Formats: sequence, structure tokens, C-alpha cells
Amino acid sequence: MIEKVDTYPIRVEPFHVDFTGRLFMGVLGNHLLNAAGNHSQRRGWGIGALNEQHYTWVLSRLCIELEEMPRQHEQVEIRTWVESVIRLFTNRNFAILRPDGTAYGYARSIWAMIDLQTRKPCDLFSLYDGDILRYVVDEADNVCPIAGHGRFRFRDAEKVRTIHTYYSDVDINGHINSIKYIEHILDLFPRERFEQQRIWRFEIAYKTEAYMGDTLTFYRQQAGPDEVDVEVRKNDNDVVCQAKICFK
Repeated sequence: MIEKVDTYPIRVEPFHVDFTGRLFMGVLGNHLLNAAGNHSQRRGWGIGALNEQHYTWVLSRLCIELEEMPRQHEQVEIRTWVESVIRLFTNRNFAILRPDGTAYGYARSIWAMIDLQTRKPCDLFSLYDGDILRYVVDEADNVCPIAGHGRFRFRDAEKVRTIHTYYSDVDINGHINSIKYIEHILDLFPRERFEQQRIWRFEIAYKTEAYMGDTLTFYRQQAGPDEVDVEVRKNDNDVVCQAKICFK
């Protein structure tokens, strides 16, 4: 029988929490990506094997919804599985759990596989004779109860910050690390916001790649009383990613 779901234990280290003693959203994002990578690696779809064939995974969308963010020293289990595969994308879900099985929250993600030489998406059904379909999980057995990915509409966004990109922003694929955008976006908010409220939903959609040396410009608009949308452009032209942050 093919194992389709993996669970990865982590411990919330003191150097991974913010001033409230809770896990940084960016660190949680890294743990989710590590869980996805390990899950893929165990089934022959890891980046190491794919790079040899000039392919790699890229994150297209990520949505995290939390009832509570894990605290310092707490033990956390991340469960991950592939919900579905369409020709150019795969939908991967996560459950962020306490040791007793209750949930801190859940996450949804969409991934594309690209050809490293052309930077174009690949047909997942044609690779390895469609082997990836063997790992799709019946949604009835592993429910991800949070809403799916929404759409962004920017009308009155205000330019709020411009930053340069450097060595520490770049990942193994040669572009700006997807989690770095999360960190830069959350840096737009003052300390008081995080003292008074918590993030209960964070959603980000990646549009195009940025590289070391590109300038990133951040545009922000109020989408609701406790909801903020952010658009990131490279060199003040091309949209790199768009995000929605919901506070409680």
C-alpha cells in the first residue's frame, strides 16, 4: 500500500519566535515548505532528483489560517498530503497540529513544476508516466477545512516602502525566496499591531520571479477593518506577488 500522508514533528525554538513568544509566520512557512519537500523526496519527486532532469518545484500560492500560533518550546506536528493534481499544478494541504491531534490551523498551497532551462511550467501528467497521481489523497480522509485561495483587486493601493534585494534573499533556485516576501510584507506593520492583534489568515500569490539586485516596491491598501492587501512589484513595474493579511 502506498503511503500518501506524512507527519513531521518540530519544536518551536526560542530563536524562531517573535517578541510575543509565538512562532514567526515566516518560520512556520519554512516548516511547511520543508514538510512538502520531505514528502516529495520520499516519493521520488524531490528537488534533488528533479534538478538532475532540469526540473524544479516552485510555489505558486500559499494560504495559512490559524486559530492559534504555536508558542515557544511547544511541540508541533505538520501533516501534509496532495489533494489533487491538474496538468500544470498540484494542490498540497497541511494540518498544523498539537501532539494531542487538535489543530493550531491549516494551510493550502499550489505548486508548479518548471523546466529550469525554459522557466516554463511542465505537464505533470507526462512526467514519469503520471506517477504523481498515485499519491493523491481522498479528501474525505484528510479534510482541510479552510477556504481556498481568493482573488486580489488593487484599486487604491499606496506605495509604502522600497527595498533592495541581497544575498540572503536568494534561494537554491536562484530567485528571491518565497518566504522572504512574507517576512518583508509583515515588516510593513508596526509593533503595536502585533501587540494588539494576531494574524488569523495569511494568503500570498506569486506571479513572477525576482532576483538578487532587483528593487522591490510594496503597495498597501485597506481591504476591511482588519484586512490589508499588499502588492509587491520588482523595479516598480512587474507584479511579483500579492498578499492578504487578516487580523483578529
